[in-house]
Amino acid sequence: MGLERGREDTDFLFLNIGPQHPGTHGVLRIVLELDGEEIVNAIPDIGFHHRGAEKMAERQTWHTYIPYTDRIDYLGGVMNNFAYLTAFEKLAGIVVPPRGQMVRVMMSELFRIINHLVWYGTFAQDLGQMSPVFYTFNDREKAFGIVEAVCGGRMHPNWFRIGGVAQDLPAGWDRLLRDFVNYLPRRLDEYDRTVMRNRLFQARTKGVGSCTVEEAIDWGMTGPNLRACGFEWDFRRKQPYSCYGQLDFDVPTGKSGDCYDRAAVRVEEMRQSLRIIRQCIDNMPGGPCNAEHPLTTPPPKARTMHDIETLINHFLGVSWGPVVPPGEALGAIEATKGNNGYYLVSDGGTNSYRTRIRTPSFAHMQMLPLLCGGLMIPDLLAILGSMDYVLADIDR
Repeated sequence: MGLERGREDTDFLFLNIGPQHPGTHGVLRIVLELDGEEIVNAIPDIGFHHRGAEKMAERQTWHTYIPYTDRIDYLGGVMNNFAYLTAFEKLAGIVVPPRGQMVRVMMSELFRIINHLVWYGTFAQDLGQMSPVFYTFNDREKAFGIVEAVCGGRMHPNWFRIGGVAQDLPAGWDRLLRDFVNYLPRRLDEYDRTVMRNRLFQARTKGVGSCTVEEAIDWGMTGPNLRACGFEWDFRRKQPYSCYGQLDFDVPTGKSGDCYDRAAVRVEEMRQSLRIIRQCIDNMPGGPCNAEHPLTTPPPKARTMHDIETLINHFLGVSWGPVVPPGEALGAIEATKGNNGYYLVSDGGTNSYRTRIRTPSFAHMQMLPLLCGGLMIPDLLAILGSMDYVLADIDR
């Protein structure tokens, strides 16, 4: 791997962390070059989780690839569908109606909270705390109860569709979500006292793994990790998509870009997501939740039993899928971990000629040698936890 064996006065020690190690949050191998306990260099070895997601996109039809996107950032749920469909609808010239846009945003922000709750508990556990992970996973279950009631699924609901969503919101959806947005703020305040204000947590995170705005931009860092450096960049604000331009929320930032700031930004993001969800509940528009586009939106299932033309249309829409004119499009969103984008190329067929997936975790992982150089092995685990990545997002 090109690592030096030693210097004039010392020999280096080489240590493998992973690929089966709880601190790496997945099948990731990190080769450490150590001078005693000090990290001289760190080489991330990825590829254990690679499934060929981009090539699968070129094999599946446009709409049958949607379930595969759920498995990219497997904690992001419908947020993965959002990125893919943002690109596809731009490519096909489809406009989602206002109700469909707000339903998508509401469920995406709920999954942002779900993702951050998993990160919150496991990050505290990486640094030696035992209780928070049980509390945050309990709150995650409450959120999954809402997802299950609305979508029918939990972690991978596969609920967004070309032109909208799989079905309209069920009766009582507003009560479920309103109860959750009233319940969670008190819990977040409790986690602040338990985790963020804990002196040992602060000692393990403040001043550890910091980087400047210039370094973050040079290496492709996005999302909460970039904003922790003090750079206020959020796709929802700078390049609004769907109905985010109509919603009022703040973009939290840090100052030093260390592990503590990365944590503080994500904690505040959960509060802002609750604020967005509350606005969606209060201002949910009426009308259809799916676009009236015959090439991409199959007719309602209930109507297929009434006439043969509708049945044929539904059958072709589901089995054959849409035929999209030649072209290319990029859809980029502010996903749970940063900039998630799909670059799609159509040659006029029923599936993608070329699909390129831009995931945030891949760029973050390549920064590991920069962030942990000169630190100790326990600091490496704090940095890994603060970066909030998943291996499926890196390897695809």
